[in-house]
Amino acid sequence: MASSYYIGRFAPAPSGPLHFGSIIAALGSFLQAKSQGGEWLVRIEDSDRFRAVQGATDLILDTLEQLGLTWDRDIVVQSKREARYREELERLQSINMVYPCACTRSETRGKPYPGTCRRNGVPRTRRDRSLRIRTDNTVIEFNDAVTGLFSQSLEKDVGDFVIKRKDGMTAYHLAVVIDDADQGVTEVVRGADLIESTPRQIYLQRLLHYPTPGYLHLPVAIDANGRKISKQNNAPGIDPGQAARVITNALEFLGQQPDPQLADATAEDVIKWGIDHWDIRQIPAGEYRPPGEQ
Repeated sequence: MASSYYIGRFAPAPSGPLHFGSIIAALGSFLQAKSQGGEWLVRIEDSDRFRAVQGATDLILDTLEQLGLTWDRDIVVQSKREARYREELERLQSINMVYPCACTRSETRGKPYPGTCRRNGVPRTRRDRSLRIRTDNTVIEFNDAVTGLFSQSLEKDVGDFVIKRKDGMTAYHLAVVIDDADQGVTEVVRGADLIESTPRQIYLQRLLHYPTPGYLHLPVAIDANGRKISKQNNAPGIDPGQAARVITNALEFLGQQPDPQLADATAEDVIKWGIDHWDIRQIPAGEYRPPGEQ
């Protein structure tokens, strides 16, 4: 699975149309791949069927195509990969790294998991059970291409975390680690709101003997009220009919200072300029308001 050839990816959840925040992740990952002559993949992360919106996958793919962000391989859909996830879960169980847990979200929300079921076992009266991975006090560090060194002690800061949910669905952290390894992803480019999940994924990569990709976390787009631009905050979908303007705004957000002469250019021309001039040293770290929101 190791590769000297660059492979990047964009992995949206089909919970609604693409908004400005998701375009940042799509464009940033696309330009990082294409500026290095690599491949750019699209994966639909629909393992959480309760968040999936009917028709959203087709809408997302249509929007990407209209923006000129075209992928290089067949689309991977998480909901079709449960057998693969189950296979790797069994590997983790075989080395005694997994245990059942009946704790509720209200009991664990907002604090590191204290290992209640790991120490005491699952009460017989509780039948709904998730599966958690055992963690230890090893400090996991990685160098992010934008934000620099990031470190975390999983045992202290997170605790044992869920890898299979009570509803039977594979949890995000395990699914994304397996997907990235199977697709040969060499660098993960995504929003900085996900940076704290990275040590958990590196931990799983090590347990499964996967290579660890590079990481580049892009600034998070916030609105005029200081809220993250997201589907949860009812962010409006972008207008693919204004493709060139959308891409230009995203380039500005990412600190790339597009040529003013691109004002009347096509989306294809703007993207070509972006590939030719892409410079991650210009990307701002942290939160940033998109053009028009200052």
